[in-house]
Amino acid sequence: MSKEIRIGIFGVSRGSCFFDSILANNGDIVAICDKHERRAKEAVKRLGKVAVYDNFDEFIKHPMDAVLLANYFHEHAEYAIRCLERGIHVLSECTAAATLADAVKLVRAAEKSNAIYMLAENYPYMTFNREMKRICDEGTLGKLIYAEGEYNHAGDPYGDAGDKANLYDGEKHWRLFLPRTYYVTHSLAPIMFATGANPVRVTAMPVFAPVPRDANVASNSGDKAAIITTLNDDDSVFKFVANSSFGACDNSYRICGEYGQVENVRGTGGKIMLRYNKWNKPADKECINYYMPGINDKDEELIKTAGHGGGDFFVIRHFLECVRENKPHPFDVYFATRLSAVAIMAYRSMMERGVPYDIPDFRKEEDRIKYENDTDSPFWYSDGTAPTVPCCSHPDYAPSEVQKENFMRLLAESEASKARELEK
Repeated sequence: MSKEIRIGIFGVSRGSCFFDSILANNGDIVAICDKHERRAKEAVKRLGKVAVYDNFDEFIKHPMDAVLLANYFHEHAEYAIRCLERGIHVLSECTAAATLADAVKLVRAAEKSNAIYMLAENYPYMTFNREMKRICDEGTLGKLIYAEGEYNHAGDPYGDAGDKANLYDGEKHWRLFLPRTYYVTHSLAPIMFATGANPVRVTAMPVFAPVPRDANVASNSGDKAAIITTLNDDDSVFKFVANSSFGACDNSYRICGEYGQVENVRGTGGKIMLRYNKWNKPADKECINYYMPGINDKDEELIKTAGHGGGDFFVIRHFLECVRENKPHPFDVYFATRLSAVAIMAYRSMMERGVPYDIPDFRKEEDRIKYENDTDSPFWYSDGTAPTVPCCSHPDYAPSEVQKENFMRLLAESEASKARELEK
């Protein structure tokens, strides 16, 4: 039996999605922390005996080996730093840092700590993405020179209450101020992981297409997407979107080499298309190879039931393995902060209609010094700090009063429905 790891979870709305994977990998959830009473009660109902906190200062004093940070998207860095300073291992949800200054602080804290930092990025572990990495590692594509990534998560602008209470908690919630370049991890991380390339220069163009003014959503961004391109450290090029919302929902990736290319085919539920030109075809392959990849893992049945195509399970298993064996993970603090830096620099490019920006490398002290005071952010913070930059490519855009009224009404209905369910 592997060593049991004591884990605390900060933010149980998203954090609860990992409960089963943690327990299946011999993790012991000893404490949770959430300021929302209803969400904390839901977690206790599932977990049973567990310490409950609504204050991080008290939570972090609880005896534990590691913390899963699943709090607000833009506020992970400060809590990761506090854990690292106490020697507590950190598994941080995406994104690692919402400002370049936070990225610098996070890297410095991780280098000083004897604890492990890992980004909880799950999309590289989807079955088709693991298969694409396997093919890249096999070498039959030759030198990898181009890749695409698309995380397209459209939503019904007239949707009902649904799960709004699990996604939002008011009109200043981070999702309502999210620029289209910032949630870049699900589209960029899989192609970085598969190819091994690191972006060093970025440019981005906005796609401005606001929802109707009587819709039930109240985002402060009217952008549907940002089309991002990077030049990488191996002279390859990536083209990707971050959190786009055009067309039909899908996650798609394509990697091209000198000799062939591989992609997951849109709308097929994860089928792979692996193709070669006839003069480059390996002896054991066809020119066109179209198939559904298998999971091919000892924990296949557990993976099938985990969220995000099994990705949530792999994130937990690998993190706990790293903690037990005291070894780093590829999704370390440098990988994580590069993703964050791409998102932020792509935003700046988007706001200037495609002006290219270099991506800082936080391994280098000169880059840290350059950006250690760069605190520009489009988000509201828990302490009341207001945004310093707009979240939309059209800075004057704002949701209509009708949108805001519709959204707040549905949010209240959703919260009331969740509370009734909890009482059953």
